[in-house]
Amino acid sequence: MDRRDCLMALSALFFGGCGALPGRGAAPVQTVPEQSLPARTSRAKPRIGLALGGGAARGFAHIGVIKALETNGIEAEIVAGTSAGAVVGALYAAGFGAFELQNLAFELEKSAVTDWSLFERGWVKGEALERFINERVGNRPIEQLKRRFSAVATDLQQGRMVAFASGNTGQAVRASAAVPGVFAPVLIRGVEYVDGGVSSPVPVRVARQMGADLVIAVDISARPSGKRGRGSLDVLLDSAAIMGNRIAGVETAEADIVVRPAVQGLLATNFEDRHRAILEGEKAGFAAIATIKARIARAEGAV
Repeated sequence: MDRRDCLMALSALFFGGCGALPGRGAAPVQTVPEQSLPARTSRAKPRIGLALGGGAARGFAHIGVIKALETNGIEAEIVAGTSAGAVVGALYAAGFGAFELQNLAFELEKSAVTDWSLFERGWVKGEALERFINERVGNRPIEQLKRRFSAVATDLQQGRMVAFASGNTGQAVRASAAVPGVFAPVLIRGVEYVDGGVSSPVPVRVARQMGADLVIAVDISARPSGKRGRGSLDVLLDSAAIMGNRIAGVETAEADIVVRPAVQGLLATNFEDRHRAILEGEKAGFAAIATIKARIARAEGAV
């Protein structure tokens, strides 16, 4: 692993799945203006929300989970995404189906979303990622996507969570995925933003605030290896993973269903494992279908 990949792996572990969350009951998110939801009918089904967590290249697993849901006729109206979850979430909200997302993932080259920089406050500028997302969504702003969507980022100056629910889709995703030390902070309306994983690793509360009656969280954060007798870097990585899991657990405890694909063996920087990540997402998604359908049936009776 070269210096850049090592730095990206460290930052993804520290910031792709950890951060300081507000306490329970606190207003968890500052939002920009957002789309209004359609009025309910007397026999409306519960609104399903997806909370897609951060995890860099492990984010391909989100596609597999969506594939399992779509195969079983389960469709989310609301999508909240952090970091890698914002990337997949924006494309899903724009109308890409699971198989289209899978084809796009297989065709995607790392160079298409990575623009190296030597003189910015990060190794990657992020402009390529912003351009990639905007091209794929037809340059539509967030409020014109087919599904209601928020990209979760962190205000670097105030340390608060911000959910972008309108405006430039690619720019919001870029801010959500701006891993500190790897991506340069993103300046939006005079405020600098970094990775949403710093403040909300798995954005369950955002999905709930957006109007979801039932939230399915997808947690792809790293797990500690459990191995003994390794070097100081390995100890650092495992410590970061433990910290990230503890913090992410605060929000996932508030989800109705939590799907955890078995991606702990996948490196956060390895695009070549995308097929395995998608497969693990599928397996975890299909394993959760019976529980999800039972919770939907229960929620239908309560609506």
